[in-house]
Amino acid sequence: MNRPAGSHSSAAPLARIRVVLSHTSHPGNIGAAARAMKTMGLSRLSLVNPRHFPDPQAVARAADADDILEQARLCASLDEALAGAVHVYALSARHRNLGPPALPAREAAADILARAGEGEVALLFGNETAGLSNAEVQRCQRTVFIPANPDYSSLNLASAVQLVCYELRLAAFDGRPPVRTRAVPFASPPAPHEDVERFYLHLERVMVGSGFLDPQRPRRLLAKLRRLFGRAELERDEINILRGLLDAVERSARRGEPAASAENSGPK
Repeated sequence: MNRPAGSHSSAAPLARIRVVLSHTSHPGNIGAAARAMKTMGLSRLSLVNPRHFPDPQAVARAADADDILEQARLCASLDEALAGAVHVYALSARHRNLGPPALPAREAAADILARAGEGEVALLFGNETAGLSNAEVQRCQRTVFIPANPDYSSLNLASAVQLVCYELRLAAFDGRPPVRTRAVPFASPPAPHEDVERFYLHLERVMVGSGFLDPQRPRRLLAKLRRLFGRAELERDEINILRGLLDAVERSARRGEPAASAENSGPK
């Protein structure tokens, strides 16, 4: 017997969650992932450079979720797929030494729903062969893993999507509000993904220009700084302050001027 679908208010956060599949090899997995999403009440699918799409295999595996495929966004880059998201989660079973903090899927579901109350959230899945690259994971604020059998933890892509979407639905309709993960309510909107990435590029430029970072050496420093600022969960106003500070440092280096105060630095 099917349980009631639940209230519209419980489903609202699910509408702000997008599933992003990066460089998917097999079109059937795209269709199966769309079906998995629809059964759990998620509808927003983005595809980053899939090998084959559109494709009849995707339609066949989607069953009655072909509407999800028709509405799917085809993106030429990861930045395009993540644009507008205020929080991005990497789905990966692999431990990364310099990766973002990792959460099991059930614990992550409550965190994801809380973030969806603040803005757009993206769940990033890698391809079937290699999963997510380190560079892709570093674009995310959290890593989510499915606590499977440690002796054989390999999951089909669509199965992983199904399990994560199930945990989200379970958390959304358990009759309790999402657990807030912030100590205090946010004072300004969370910074969207593209603003955070522009900040990282600006920070790297200033570090290279000042001689603090040698661009020819391995960039572990940048990965560590991404972890640091990722934990801070930067808001839009905070990004503006940091960009203003970096502008002041650049002006001082170019002209020999003292760095301007934050009050004199406009938003970026």
